[in-house]
Amino acid sequence: MSQDGTVQIRSPPRDLDAITAEEDRCIFPHFTADTAWELGTRLRDRLRRASSKPAVVNITLANSAQLLFHCATGRGTQADNDTWVARKRAAVLRWGKSTWFLHNKYGGNEDAFRAKFMLGDRAGEYAIHGGGFPVRVKDVEGIVGVIVVSGLTMQEDHEVIVEVIEEYLQSLKNVKV
Repeated sequence: MSQDGTVQIRSPPRDLDAITAEEDRCIFPHFTADTAWELGTRLRDRLRRASSKPAVVNITLANSAQLLFHCATGRGTQADNDTWVARKRAAVLRWGKSTWFLHNKYGGNEDAFRAKFMLGDRAGEYAIHGGGFPVRVKDVEGIVGVIVVSGLTMQEDHEVIVEVIEEYLQSLKNVKV
């Protein structure tokens, strides 16, 4: 905890293998609206402890874009945050990886990214900035949902999701049956 009472978000890895390992550690045993609520409220609480800057938390299903959770962590978010949410979500759905992985794979070079996938005028539909994360469930092929955070640095937007998912998954292991 810092002197001002905030609890810093750890720095994310930049190495693609390490980012993939993070994603592989964050596979859910199941994922429901209740899971999304639990994750969303944990993200909101964690973000409020990390920064006085407002952020948006958004969790949707992949196949229908059904909104399961959406909130602002405090006053001051803008409509632009929701535009970033949509762009990050679109990138995760199309490429099946976190936006932080995509950012690091292309060195943050959006022109190279645009050219590689021949996006042309549609490039603005996607964002390769951290904060978009795929929801995967054990033994289910593909992505079942997307978690997005927008408002802090792209590194913090990404890593806070990983921290909260890891904490949540650990809490499931600690539950006595």
